[in-house]
Amino acid sequence: MFQEPQELLRTRSESSELAGEPARSRSQHIRHEPEHSSQILRFITCGSVDDGKSTLIGRMLKDMDLVPEDTWESVLAESERGSFTRDKPDYSLLLDGLLIEREQGITVDIAWRYFATSKRKFIVADCPGHEHYTRNMVTGASHCDAALVLVDARKGLLAQTRRHLAVVALMQVRSVLVVVNKMDLVHWDRARFDAIRAEAIAGASQLGLAEPIVVPVSAIDGGNVVCGAPEAPWYEGCTVLQALETLPGRRDQSVPFRLVAQWINRPDQDFRGIAGQVVGAPLKVGDAIQILPSNAHARVQRICTFDGDLQHARPGQAVTVVLDKDLDVARGDWLVKASDVAPAVTNFIEADVVWMSETPLLPGRRHDLRIGCATVPGSVRRFIHRLDVSSLKTHEATRLVCNDVGRCEIVLEHPIPMDSYADSVETGGLIFIDRSTFRTEGAGMATAVAGRNVVWHEFAVDRRIRAAIKGHPPLVLWLTGLSGAGKSTIANALETRLNAAGVHTMLLDGDNVRHGLSSDLGFSEADRMENIRRIGETAKLMLDAGLVVITAFISPFRNERQLVRDLLREGEFLEVFVETPLAVCEARDPKGLYKRARVGQIPNFTGISQPYEPPLWPELRVDTSGAAVAESVHPILAALKARGFHV
Repeated sequence: MFQEPQELLRTRSESSELAGEPARSRSQHIRHEPEHSSQILRFITCGSVDDGKSTLIGRMLKDMDLVPEDTWESVLAESERGSFTRDKPDYSLLLDGLLIEREQGITVDIAWRYFATSKRKFIVADCPGHEHYTRNMVTGASHCDAALVLVDARKGLLAQTRRHLAVVALMQVRSVLVVVNKMDLVHWDRARFDAIRAEAIAGASQLGLAEPIVVPVSAIDGGNVVCGAPEAPWYEGCTVLQALETLPGRRDQSVPFRLVAQWINRPDQDFRGIAGQVVGAPLKVGDAIQILPSNAHARVQRICTFDGDLQHARPGQAVTVVLDKDLDVARGDWLVKASDVAPAVTNFIEADVVWMSETPLLPGRRHDLRIGCATVPGSVRRFIHRLDVSSLKTHEATRLVCNDVGRCEIVLEHPIPMDSYADSVETGGLIFIDRSTFRTEGAGMATAVAGRNVVWHEFAVDRRIRAAIKGHPPLVLWLTGLSGAGKSTIANALETRLNAAGVHTMLLDGDNVRHGLSSDLGFSEADRMENIRRIGETAKLMLDAGLVVITAFISPFRNERQLVRDLLREGEFLEVFVETPLAVCEARDPKGLYKRARVGQIPNFTGISQPYEPPLWPELRVDTSGAAVAESVHPILAALKARGFHV
């Protein structure tokens, strides 16, 4: 039987393992598959809420006589208990299996259905229409070759319909079938259908989709679902079933052979194989193989499967490859043929992103990016645009919020091999994972992976040599706390003491960097995060110069401070929490900022209209409410002495 897809944007090379957070799904086998049938068509049903997706598929299954009698009797009985009758039953009950779905009359979960006709086998994903469940729709679309998009004839194309068309386009779904449902409620008005058809074709063209097939339908009455609609003699096209039976299936891969290592199979000391799924092109014993990103070379000695060894492996097969020499191959590495042009190995990706988290996607915020079987830390460098799903036009963006679709540049912390999603859905997709909660927050489809292949150049003089000349290790002393806590005062006194002791320092102050490095930034959450990202990158460069960097920034959010800590090496970040109470800081108010914030003249002011997240485990805590400056500096100097500084 078919294997049911289980996960958000699961790359098809991972046939046995989840990537990121699993999406709930349900399946019901309507009947056994025929022994002989043509190519499988995987298609998704999508559209806005209450457009009739579940009703359409339920009606189709019933009209094809694929519903067992006992199942149908339960549907009739359930229909009578609701607002339907036995003559006009609720066909959606064949798919809406969850209690919450039956109570609300909407789909909230992906329902996978398998059925077949004499011409073809089908796997259909009935996806929820509400925008809150866009993530479920992405899950379904990532596995499908065609999309059946429903439109209510009374309402036309809605924002959510366009959002689904945009996702279908981003996921490289090959064919689109637009079903204009509920034509009976507009009396099969041809002019109404023609207007929706023109709008659907224009929208698909804007998104780069092939011209869709558009069919007028009444799912509740069965018109143009399996059989024709006598009420629409003016329509001479195909029914929904006829269209599905003739839509092209999965497109050919446009990439050469790839195998992404899922795991290293080592059952005993005499066997070592690389397990994964063949993608793109066949593999045979004796082929010369290149390992990426290490660029090591070997030949295929064996191709092992559960049923025995193969001489050839075709795309889609799960195999274990044994090489003729032991090489350092890790999970996430790629096997490619040495004779083929190697894919890009890069740390810079341009990608279309569907954001599915309540926490906005912001430049500089660090995520774990799951690409194939590899997990790589990375962040968005900048946004190229955001797609307005209402007009299907693009606009400038500084963030993506839940259900937004946009394009961005992503920087990874080390290079990995990758294809574009247009070339290979198996090796061109990625997901964003929150580093704290491990929840999947967004899905990405690489549009360009070789446009900026940035590598780090090693030079003869490195940070170790520079630090040796200065006589002390590089270090960041990160002072954080409320405005008025005394950060800048302590930082100034500390640098004076260190400078007198011969320590090479540089002081970065929150106000001072706003005059130059961050003069273009405001004080929104996104701008504050970008400010801290810039400071972190600057501090990292100064550490390479062998300096001790002292910073004095409010840096109100823990994840911002963690972002900087993660940029540096272990032990190079010393967080100093200037733990002065808000009441003391406001009483001092050296710049008059609290007074202005209290009357609403300064929005987003930390401690008043914006929260401050104190460090949970700082290396040092300093309370300046009753201490002199010298007393506040003393514990920092003591910590430096413990690290080998002569101060």
